[in-house]
Amino acid sequence: MSQIQAHPVGGVLRDNGDRGGHGGGIRTALVIGGGVAGPVVALALRKAGFTATVHEAYPTAADGIGAWLGLAPNGLAALATVGADAAVRAAGQPVPGVVMADGAGRQLTRFDGFPELPATMTMPRDRLFRALTDHAVAEGVRFAYGKRLVGAEETADGVTARFADGTTATADLLIGADGIRSTVRTLIDPAAPAPEYGGVLSFGGFAAADSSVEVAPGTMYFAFGRAFMGYWRGPDGRLIWFAGLPTDNPPSQQELARVPAAEWLDRLRALYAGHVPGERLLRHTAPDALMVVGRMERMPSVPHWHRGRMVLVGDAVHAPSSSSGQGASLAIESAVELARCLRDRPTYGEAFAAYEALRRPRVEAIGQSAAAVNEVKAGKSAAPVPAFPAPEEMFRALHFHRIDWAATVPA
Repeated sequence: MSQIQAHPVGGVLRDNGDRGGHGGGIRTALVIGGGVAGPVVALALRKAGFTATVHEAYPTAADGIGAWLGLAPNGLAALATVGADAAVRAAGQPVPGVVMADGAGRQLTRFDGFPELPATMTMPRDRLFRALTDHAVAEGVRFAYGKRLVGAEETADGVTARFADGTTATADLLIGADGIRSTVRTLIDPAAPAPEYGGVLSFGGFAAADSSVEVAPGTMYFAFGRAFMGYWRGPDGRLIWFAGLPTDNPPSQQELARVPAAEWLDRLRALYAGHVPGERLLRHTAPDALMVVGRMERMPSVPHWHRGRMVLVGDAVHAPSSSSGQGASLAIESAVELARCLRDRPTYGEAFAAYEALRRPRVEAIGQSAAAVNEVKAGKSAAPVPAFPAPEEMFRALHFHRIDWAATVPA
């Protein structure tokens, strides 16, 4: 029989999941958040025999949101598990090569990718959202828009989500895929940590194709020094770049939006004066080609990944910051692993514990590594240029990680 116990957080009844059978009798899930992890976990749950509905706060699919991102070979492999890899490849640009350099233009190391693996794909964040959403809908996943979560109550038989529009939805489980400012995280633990600021405001932009910066096809460049910049050539010939502006007192998102783009460009140009090739890239970037991304943030270690019938996935629990190049890929991996654990463990409580045990060591190690790079970008490291290991060593454990969907999750 299920054992119901009162939990001090929120004063609601919580089921510890002590039931026999497939996933403790679980068949339905509410997925909160329709970004990266949300559609993927819904697809993976469907493959595992469950029904999941994605509830997204925005009134429509998230178009026009965010800057560019990279999806590494490990993320593509996880997408293949749910059949979404082809749709995402069609939305992106392959960029297999990486060059690390200093701010004077001297190459430090180069990596052309592992020949046995597919290339990293780059794409605008909203294009990834759209590709995942369209694929999930085609596979029968239901999406509900305009559903901003404001609360949830658990009973012995399920969990009910309450939304800002006054509606509710009930299912066996609630999965928080609602990003770095997750509401579900605070429902699981009101004392959960908030995102950690990395000391840098992030910007991106497009430099004109005639900017006289030499860029090899299919190669992404990272130039460290007094200031950091990454860049590569986009499909239309323009150079896509991203850069940071170190500051100890970051403005709010509303304050950021009030500053004219031309003013931000002036500040970036002053910071990157003498930087190779940052000075030239910024000189060839018009104000209307600037993207003000905002604070570079990551999630510190989250003590509670789950409680009762609620569990976190993706950036809601382990956002590693953009410095890792792994944020989307890790979210996809975790979404697939969560579904696999629910498929194989006899109770949802055991499934959540197995999922956390599988994922926490990997995502926290990557997050800590990214935090060290953030120190360099913020100018707070003793070494202005990181000491890079051999590229094959640096990328192997990241890119070769695979999830064996057919294998049973052990106790």
